[in-house]
Amino acid sequence: MRPSGRALDEMRKVTLQADCSKHAEGSCYVKFGDTHVLCTASVEDRPPPWLRGSGKGWVTAEYGMLPRATNTRNRREAKAISQSGRTQEIQRLIGRSLRAGIDLHALGERQITIDCDVIQADGGTRTASITGGFVALWRACATLKRAGTLATWPIREHVAAISCGVYAGKPVLDLDYAEDSVAGADGNFVLTEGGALVEAQASAEGEPFARDQFDEMIRLAEKGVGELVAIQKAAIGVGV
Repeated sequence: MRPSGRALDEMRKVTLQADCSKHAEGSCYVKFGDTHVLCTASVEDRPPPWLRGSGKGWVTAEYGMLPRATNTRNRREAKAISQSGRTQEIQRLIGRSLRAGIDLHALGERQITIDCDVIQADGGTRTASITGGFVALWRACATLKRAGTLATWPIREHVAAISCGVYAGKPVLDLDYAEDSVAGADGNFVLTEGGALVEAQASAEGEPFARDQFDEMIRLAEKGVGELVAIQKAAIGVGV
C-alpha cells in the first residue's frame, strides 16, 4: 500500500554516524532514508546572559536547509531579512526536545548549540535532526567529560523523534515525502527512552481524523523511538 513498499509500522533505513566532523565537540551524520542531516554540537564556556550566575547551562539549536536539499533551489535564508516561520518553529522544537534529555545544572554555566543542516530532504527533517542532534549532544558532553570539566554526567536519558501520519486511511510510521505530501494527517512525536512524551504535534490535512487513529500513531511512535534509541546507542558506542 505504501509507495515505498514498507509495512505500516516499518521505518525507513536509519543510520547514525557519530564523530563525523573534525572540529565540532560532537557531531552526527543522520540518514532517515533519503533525508540526510548533518548535526554538529559546539560548546561555549558561558551560558546565555539571562543564565549567568544561575549555575545552569543551556542547549539550543539552529536549523537550515541547503539550497538544493529539495528538488528545486531554495534561497539561502542568510540572504533574507529574517528566518522563515517554519525554520524558527523547527529550531525551537529541536532545542526543547534536546533539553528534555539533559540536566542543565549538571551541564554547568556553558551553552551547547546544535546546528542541524539538511543536506537532502525527503520528509521528516525535524525528526531526523532531533534524533541525530541528541547523538551530537552526547558526544559533546563526552568531550567535556574527557577534558575533566564536568563534575557530573549531565545526560539523563535518550531522546528521539519520529513522524507518524494517516496515509490512505491507515496510520503509518515515518512518512517520506511521497506520503507526507498527500497524508490525511501528519504528526511528529518526540519521546524519551522511557516512553514519556516530550512533544506531540499532529494535524489533519483534510478531513478530521479519529481518536483511535491518533492513539495508533502514538503506539507507532513508541515503537519507532524504541528502535531509534537502540540505533543511537550503537552509534555512541560503549563508554564516553
